[in-house]
Amino acid sequence: MNVELSLQERSPAAAGTSAPISTTFAFVLVTALFFMWGLSHGLLDVLNHHFQETLNISRAKSGLIQTAYFGAYFIMALPVGLFMERCGYKAGILLGLALFAIGALLFVPASWAATFDAFLVALFVLACGLACLEVSANLYAAALGSPDKTVQRLNFAQSFNGLGVFLGPMIGGAVLYAPPLEFAGSTIAPTSLIYVSLAVLVVMLMVVFARTAFPAVGSDQASHEASEAPADEEVSLWRRKNFTFALLAQFCNIGAYVGVGAYFINFALEHWQGSTPQFCSFLLSVAMIGYMVGRFSGTWLMRRIPARSLLVFNAIACAFLSVVAMLAMEKVSVVAVIAMYFFMSIMYPTIFGMGVQGLGRQTNKGGSILVMTLVGAALLPLVMGAIADAAGMATSFIVPFACCVVVALYGLSQKPAVASVPHSTLASE
Repeated sequence: MNVELSLQERSPAAAGTSAPISTTFAFVLVTALFFMWGLSHGLLDVLNHHFQETLNISRAKSGLIQTAYFGAYFIMALPVGLFMERCGYKAGILLGLALFAIGALLFVPASWAATFDAFLVALFVLACGLACLEVSANLYAAALGSPDKTVQRLNFAQSFNGLGVFLGPMIGGAVLYAPPLEFAGSTIAPTSLIYVSLAVLVVMLMVVFARTAFPAVGSDQASHEASEAPADEEVSLWRRKNFTFALLAQFCNIGAYVGVGAYFINFALEHWQGSTPQFCSFLLSVAMIGYMVGRFSGTWLMRRIPARSLLVFNAIACAFLSVVAMLAMEKVSVVAVIAMYFFMSIMYPTIFGMGVQGLGRQTNKGGSILVMTLVGAALLPLVMGAIADAAGMATSFIVPFACCVVVALYGLSQKPAVASVPHSTLASE
């Protein structure tokens, strides 16, 4: 997929805008997008339990939240790429922000209807916007600046995604489980309060992006890489084991990550005596702190330890912690689930980097297909929910256990040389 790497399609003079801003300020603005979709994702896990209580739905049915949310990523991935190929990244960002705001505002009529289906529609539209943002913002952040600093830029931006994921459960727990807010004689639904506020922030960002002249970024790097690529680069993607196995490993990884988060509050309530949903949502925020720390420390360790080795170790650690969760020990199992986030932190970008290693001209195509494996987050939480309803919440952790085993096997199957994440990595969780 040959995407035009330019945010500014016309010269500033022709467009009637001011001169382009500095690359540093452009990166700061794009990084704000990482924070916003992290915040939205963090809210999702609290919504899962909240809807179980307020709409009286089963744990299995509440898993449809993840299905609607991450199913949108799967459906939108290729159309967004085609749209940006024609219109550029700035158009992709603006489209994403517009859909994000519309989806957030749809929570108001969904609250009036008070039906689960209405909320699923709102989440799907919102997630379509996030899919646009994730593809366009990652590509632009990767291309903005020196090629040898691409990984550092993406890791820095992803840390703000982790900050958003950390704050999401705290905000959700504080608002969704607080007493209803009365205003002018009317009761404001907590979900409406959160998502209308989110929509306001998104619209403000949209105005800033629309009025800002961003520095153009060229495709010289991609052309250089293509000319330096090995002669066998045209070998079919489907004959490259590092790519094909990565599809399964990434599907399992993201499914396990989202599944654990989706039912974290349910699990904590059952295995931490005297806890409340609000307290458990704060515990989830603690887990997200571990996730951020894991990202930073993992990036530092990869300077000294092959990424392949670190991936295998972390996957085995997560599999062990899943077993501790299945033992259903009071408080201990909850702490084990919290610790899982630390070890899951480096999995997504590491699998992605190993999956696109050596793909040459097919890197963009392979990366786009790998992003579509986010559909694992739409399907595996449903499996966890069904097992939880049939055999108990602790038993459902056999799903992340099996997923972590697959990730470990993927790491073991790769050669040590496929250890570093290439600077063309364009993905983030």
